[in-house]
Amino acid sequence: MAAPSVSVLITGANRGLGLEMVKQIVEAPRPLRTLFACCRDPDGPRAEALQTLAKKHPDIISVVRLDVDDLCSIKQCAQHVGSLVGTGGLNLLINNAGVLIRNTLQETSPEEMQKTFNTNVIGPMSILQEFLPHLRSAAKACGTPGMSTSKAAVVNISSTLASMQRIQQTYEFTPAVSYRISKAALNMLTMCAVEELRKDEILFSLLHPGWVRTEMGGEDGDIEAQESVLGMCDVMASLTEKQNGAFLDYKGNPIPW
Repeated sequence: MAAPSVSVLITGANRGLGLEMVKQIVEAPRPLRTLFACCRDPDGPRAEALQTLAKKHPDIISVVRLDVDDLCSIKQCAQHVGSLVGTGGLNLLINNAGVLIRNTLQETSPEEMQKTFNTNVIGPMSILQEFLPHLRSAAKACGTPGMSTSKAAVVNISSTLASMQRIQQTYEFTPAVSYRISKAALNMLTMCAVEELRKDEILFSLLHPGWVRTEMGGEDGDIEAQESVLGMCDVMASLTEKQNGAFLDYKGNPIPW
């Protein structure tokens, strides 16, 4: 029996890890019904590579406007996606969009902290709230017990910089106070979702992509986006209810809280 096709949504899909996720997921052997590639300005110059990719897969990739800092934009995107997925729902939501400011504690302004929280915490929270009906529909439509990213799942891209147990090893190299605090908050948000939505059989997981050579990660990163995303895709495909709430790196190794 052939595996059912799935619908996937990725935020921050116009560059870096998000764009690479679109490339690899659309080319993966897993049957794909629709891939919603979301970004703030789909018609702008920063989305040209995404639009070019979408033209190669017009029946699968749908480029959608989604500003994670704008609740109205999130609501509009959720309504649009819902009208397309119908009762089949949305199987996999990847909250990838994020902002990184590298300042120390003494350099961080309230405005920087607020901006970072808006994008890295409040955005994913609002996205989960608005897309929850579509995730529930997917879980219900699957009709089989258990959890997986082919059924209904939310994967939040986190960071080892959120690890309190590792801060002594990482702080001097990358202070990024607002980023660290926001990702730690995202981790807690995810665990709250695990507990509150367990009966809905929606899987939640946190993934650290590694230190990647992207616009955000910088040119000194340890790995290229292709290697990071290849690993994360393998990890996502292997997730079950046993990893519900897991905090893992792109190789599937657990990260201490």
